[in-house]
Amino acid sequence: MTFHQHERSRAEAEMRARSALERALTLAFWDALERGPLPPMAALEAAARTVGALYRQIASLHGPAPRCGCGWQPEPDEDLIRLEAMLAAALVERTRPGLADLPVQGRA
Repeated sequence: MTFHQHERSRAEAEMRARSALERALTLAFWDALERGPLPPMAALEAAARTVGALYRQIASLHGPAPRCGCGWQPEPDEDLIRLEAMLAAALVERTRPGLADLPVQGRA
């Protein structure tokens, strides 16, 4: 396997892992809303607090001297800006219509 094939394979595996995490978080969020009287904003605030707590836990494992070998170094200020940017992008992101959403223009 060449270096480029290895990098592509690693990037594809990371994308699959990200998608799986996003699906799991989405399912957990909607499940929480369906189970009880929880306003959507309260659920989003809980999700934000959880993300903050997860960041703190992961950052403590990577501390000033990395312990896991992944190479990530926590930079709380820069990481917060990055997380805020991702949240802002998700808020303004528009879904593109699929073929099923388009009006019928005739018959085939």
